[in-house]
Amino acid sequence: MNLKVFLFVLCMSTVALAQSTDCACCSEAHRSFDFWVGEWEVTDNTGKLVGNNTIAKVQDGCVLQENWKNVSGKVTGTSLNFYNRNTGMWEQLWVDNSGSVLKLVGNRTGNEMILSSEDFKHSDGNTYQNRITWTKNTDGTVRQLWEIVKDQEVISVLFDGLYKRI
Repeated sequence: MNLKVFLFVLCMSTVALAQSTDCACCSEAHRSFDFWVGEWEVTDNTGKLVGNNTIAKVQDGCVLQENWKNVSGKVTGTSLNFYNRNTGMWEQLWVDNSGSVLKLVGNRTGNEMILSSEDFKHSDGNTYQNRITWTKNTDGTVRQLWEIVKDQEVISVLFDGLYKRI
């Protein structure tokens, strides 16, 4: 192979590799939770400020990283959220400064991202799931609704908050 052909093949291979890695997470599925990206003030369902949350795209846009701080600054938490192309599902791993961990899986349907935990057994002997729904509202706000469900029936609401951009 002459030098010109070799350099041409090398150049084209490099361009192809750069194009394939530059956009590893650019699909519509990878962008389906982008409506949550931003700096937010979060209020409860009575309008009371409960904290601030920052959601940023990291790892070349492949991961949404959440950083939560409640109003007093005493409760903090971080989640990593990503579209798993192997399973075709969104996943979230939440960890906070009390040592609590929550793993969720799901997908976007319409204007809602709905993620649920695996079943867990409560001290009452019943099996439940955590289900968190983020709703993209037409005014640019995002509603986060955290429910405890049993057999798809809502048993209780742990959090009902509204995200407003700062």
